[in-house]
Amino acid sequence: MMKNRLLLTLIILYSWSGFAQKAQYQGNKAPLAPLKYIELPLGAVKPQGWLRQQLEVMKKGATGHLDEYFPKIQNDNGWLGGKGDAWEETPYWLDGAVPLAYLLEDKALTLKVQKYIDWTLSTQRSNGFFGPLTNEEREGKPISSCEQGADWWPRMVMLKVLQQYYTATKDTRVIPFMTKYFHYQLQSIKACPLNKWTDWARARGGDNIMSAYWLYNQTGDKSLLELADILYQQTTPWTQYMAERNWVMQASANQTGESWMDRHAVNVGMGIKLPAIYYQSQKTDYYLKAMSQGWKDIMTLHGLPHGMFSGDEDLHGNEPSQGVELCAIVETMFSLENVLGITGDPMYAQALERMTYNALPTQTTDDYISRQYFQTANQVEVRRGTYDFSLPFYRGMNNVFGPYAGYTCCTSNMHQGWTKFVSHLWYATPQNGLASLLYGPSSIKAKVGNGIEVYINESTNYPFEDQINFELQSAQAVTFPWEFRIPEWCQEATISINGKEFQKGKASEIVKIQRQWQPGDKVTLHFPSEVRTSVWAHNSRVVEKGPLVYALKIEEEWNKKEIKEEGTFYEILPKSPWNFGIPTSVAEKPSKFLQVSSKGMPQGYVWNAQNAPIEIKLSAKQIPAWVINNDGVARIPVTTRDGFYQGAVDSKEQTITLIPYGCSKLRVVAFPLIK
Repeated sequence: MMKNRLLLTLIILYSWSGFAQKAQYQGNKAPLAPLKYIELPLGAVKPQGWLRQQLEVMKKGATGHLDEYFPKIQNDNGWLGGKGDAWEETPYWLDGAVPLAYLLEDKALTLKVQKYIDWTLSTQRSNGFFGPLTNEEREGKPISSCEQGADWWPRMVMLKVLQQYYTATKDTRVIPFMTKYFHYQLQSIKACPLNKWTDWARARGGDNIMSAYWLYNQTGDKSLLELADILYQQTTPWTQYMAERNWVMQASANQTGESWMDRHAVNVGMGIKLPAIYYQSQKTDYYLKAMSQGWKDIMTLHGLPHGMFSGDEDLHGNEPSQGVELCAIVETMFSLENVLGITGDPMYAQALERMTYNALPTQTTDDYISRQYFQTANQVEVRRGTYDFSLPFYRGMNNVFGPYAGYTCCTSNMHQGWTKFVSHLWYATPQNGLASLLYGPSSIKAKVGNGIEVYINESTNYPFEDQINFELQSAQAVTFPWEFRIPEWCQEATISINGKEFQKGKASEIVKIQRQWQPGDKVTLHFPSEVRTSVWAHNSRVVEKGPLVYALKIEEEWNKKEIKEEGTFYEILPKSPWNFGIPTSVAEKPSKFLQVSSKGMPQGYVWNAQNAPIEIKLSAKQIPAWVINNDGVARIPVTTRDGFYQGAVDSKEQTITLIPYGCSKLRVVAFPLIK
């Protein structure tokens, strides 16, 4: 009898242990497909080193103070009950400001964003609708049907804000609030479909589905799965587009007004995650194949050297003179962060790092107040003009730097890029382990194994160096799996534990180490990288090393200007030659002809030409016929299939300097080849 009781006790304890392991971090509930990697709560990952400095700059700049000077948010804000902004700009700002507040544990910013959250949570209508007051409500008429409501789209953004806020605070108001709203949406969505008010909600319905699945994982309410199915049918058919492939090819040629919302780069950046999001309920390979093939097609036909696809605002091919909207970058980053967790495919991590460490930082100023609406890859001047953009903006302001230049959606939306990237440097695994899938200076506090809390510090200057050092601290030894992604550009990585080589890893491999980890254990990753060149539009060449692409360093002349409609803005003109071609010998054997020098990490902000930690020098010659046209565009000369540009080239060799693309404002990144 005693033996049976002891056996029963052991079974119960084992069951509790297994339950605790499964419940540490919220993955997917059945019938949704299990996640490959699980997002950690906001605040579990903290920035360190240059990444913390980046977030501190954002706090001192626009992210921390946008509500104090941007009229749309500052004046009589609709998300605080006023008559001002009642659409996307305030939720956009909060979608970056809320995570920034908790990542930095900044009390002032936390209090600032809290008032918007409190107003939103405390003013939900009895039927579940929420957000700024409608015109009818201002006239004293209650909302009795969905027709008296308002656009679904800005509420999708605020739901993302509330999800992040909940994971950081566990505020008990959030789950009932979202449940009530989604019940309202389920009752209303057929009578008031996603496109009732605007087509933005139709294009971006995947974000709505993502939030419904998130809430299902909290509550198990199966009506949320029914809602998601209806939303999927009403959303732009991104899965079909990506699977059938015609859409992305037609987008290369069609720049008319026909179906332009399906080519709008921000919509595309949001929409690309839809196949992976919906795969969770369907669990068939069709959706994952559509996602994978679609991403490859987009980058083949529209990809640019900095890792992002063109979009000015439409998808616009792979010419290095085409623009990229800042909103599109941060939304694509967020999509890839989610797709990576669902699929576990390292291809998406590689793509995410490339655009984050190249395309993202160049598009904002050092004080994080001014930004470009569109950047171009080969950007040899920044000034007012029409350029080759499919949306030139009638005041010609889409390429200049300014707080409001072009359209102000990016003024509000740019803040989520760095903050969410930091939060996704680490993931939990379903086996109660951790995964280092993206790299940057950070720390993490998380529960692993049988519920033991560990603290891991990741010390590195990555992407500016190829070594990453981890140190683990815990109250006791703990057994758990720890996974590491080997970048695709690293042919063979070395993983050392406590100073001794432990394992090798191959390019694009996920290395999983299951062991009993001791307090004080140190893990070192070494990712050797060679200078290499890659082929882009017009048979041009791009110089790369590690996760960074390199661009010509051009001396800059900044000119501050102002117009009534746009306020202050900056034009930047070149003060040094830029029209260089690089020899075919350099492209063929870059490690032989290029000199790489490390200047070390700067004391100040890292993402500018003066502070660039790495420089590459090489010999080049000028191409006299390569000039800027009247629209500010420097169209790249063609490198023929014979191997080099056939036009006249200066006989004089010059030494040119390349710096990381993200440190540049003026640059050439795609070079023609010369003999």
